[in-house]
Amino acid sequence: MSKLKNTFKTDILFKLLFIKYPDLLRRLVAHLLRIKLESITQFEIRNQEMPPEVLGNKFCRLDIHMMVNEQQVNLEVQVEDEGDFPERAIFHWARIFSNALPAGGKYSDLPRTIVISIVDFLLFSCPEFNSEYQAIEITRHELLTDKMVFHFFELPKVTEDVNRNDLLLLWLALFKADTEEELSKIEALGVPELNQAISAYHSVTASSEFHELERLRAKARHDEAQALYHAEKKGEAKGRTEGEAKGRAEGEAKGRTEGEVKGRAEGEAKGRAEGRAEGETKGRAEGRAEGILSIACNMLKRNKPIDEIMEDTGLPRAEVEALRGCNNS
Repeated sequence: MSKLKNTFKTDILFKLLFIKYPDLLRRLVAHLLRIKLESITQFEIRNQEMPPEVLGNKFCRLDIHMMVNEQQVNLEVQVEDEGDFPERAIFHWARIFSNALPAGGKYSDLPRTIVISIVDFLLFSCPEFNSEYQAIEITRHELLTDKMVFHFFELPKVTEDVNRNDLLLLWLALFKADTEEELSKIEALGVPELNQAISAYHSVTASSEFHELERLRAKARHDEAQALYHAEKKGEAKGRTEGEAKGRAEGEAKGRTEGEVKGRAEGEAKGRAEGRAEGETKGRAEGRAEGILSIACNMLKRNKPIDEIMEDTGLPRAEVEALRGCNNS
């Protein structure tokens, strides 16, 4: 099978095609809301622009906002399930609804606001491909207001075999189609409305405007990726520098503390050892000196000649003579 490069789910193609072919959009909306085409007396697209500067935004919404018979209708296609889709739809509805209130306006003047989401993933556990939600009292099933409406169309639940008389299913099959064969199968049914849509698809995808918008989006996303890459690198470099500085400071502080503790301990140990050695040396010297003096004194008591005492003790004459008084002690 030949895979389509772009499908009706491609947001740029989706918006550009229906802006250029508003009659097809009008018909699609009539089928999605299950109203008669001829009942649509007012139909206006409110957001036809596609600013190039927003195309690269990862969360860019290329939806179509319309006024249909005095009602706000917002149509979008969502391919990826990014989570919390019902809450996202409610948030989007709230913004559209609140923005419709003019300064000094009355709440009762707010228009009915309908959000239509065509999603390419399973959203609810029911077998039906279409779910409509409004605000009701859960016991009495009384409608709180008819101004809040959500329509969800789940493409994975759309059957492969479609009836040429069921135009809603045919449109959804067109959005679901991913291959040339699937487009050809729908085209072969010979339904004028769908064949016009397929013809418009080929015309838009071949246009220079579409390719330029694709180029702008690709460039914007590339620029965004590059900016993010450089920001990450800059952050890594800054983190590395700060980490090294912090590590160095902590290392120096720890080293200084450990060095002080170690130095103090070593100094105390060395001081004790040196003091002990010095004390022992001094004590021994003093003890030896006292012993020599005692020997000299005892020799004097025994009336030994001074020359003999000097020879035995190594004391000088003057010091031996100074000990003469010890004879009487």
